[in-house]
Amino acid sequence: MPANKTPGGLNPPRILFYTGAMPPRSDPSDSTPSSVPRVRTHGDRRTLEFQPGDIQSEMLLSQPDALVLDYARAMMCFALFVPAPRHIVMAGLGGGSLAKFCYRHFPHTRITVLEISAEVIALREAFCVPPDDARLRIVHADAADYLRDAPASCDVILVDGFDAAGMPAALGSAAFYADCRRALRAGGVLAANLLSYDPCHDAMVERIGSAFRGRVCDFPGIAGNNHLLFAVRAGAGDTGLAARRQEGFARRGGLRFGFLNRLLARALVAWLAWRPV
Repeated sequence: MPANKTPGGLNPPRILFYTGAMPPRSDPSDSTPSSVPRVRTHGDRRTLEFQPGDIQSEMLLSQPDALVLDYARAMMCFALFVPAPRHIVMAGLGGGSLAKFCYRHFPHTRITVLEISAEVIALREAFCVPPDDARLRIVHADAADYLRDAPASCDVILVDGFDAAGMPAALGSAAFYADCRRALRAGGVLAANLLSYDPCHDAMVERIGSAFRGRVCDFPGIAGNNHLLFAVRAGAGDTGLAARRQEGFARRGGLRFGFLNRLLARALVAWLAWRPV
């Protein structure tokens, strides 16, 4: 899809809104195609789902910028490697949790969000995603196409692109991860959200390791079935912050224990939200 095409000229998006309980997955009356996003509001919670019960994103209406899900907090561990990024690129908008948090707590950072679904982009107001400005751009684009043509353009790439069927094949290919490395500046980091039960999980882990020449680490147990990999663009003998931390975390398995890795993510998010900027 062309990188700067906006959804304004497309057919009206199909979206389902629910208040309270949603129809069960087996309800025969719910014949809407699974690619149609569903928005459910129940009390203070608003979720984005493609299938009832499969939560893609969650927001608190009382704190729309807060990170609710474990994996979203864990994605912020990119700041351990790149504390002050100039440009963050996100593959996948969803309910905008990552975009909103970074927009608020990295005020000197430019943020580009790549989202292939017009239906998802149309939900930005429902999920309190700020309008585009000099720092934030939501681009209607295929992330694989966009990053292929953006060498050395960003410091952080967050890959969190899923549809009703899971991660699109284009976002898990060897070519895509090689393009991600080329799109990062020296010392930059890729944070990739994989599902541990995905049949292609092991292959994607291997592809990331190959593309980044082994400069990969993770934090075991940090977010349940979400397996987050952090890959650094660094060469042999690199002594920069990102390279040093990648080596240390890879050697120890993050902080060694799952509960400590989860505490690390929570503490980091709390610090990012508190720190003076």
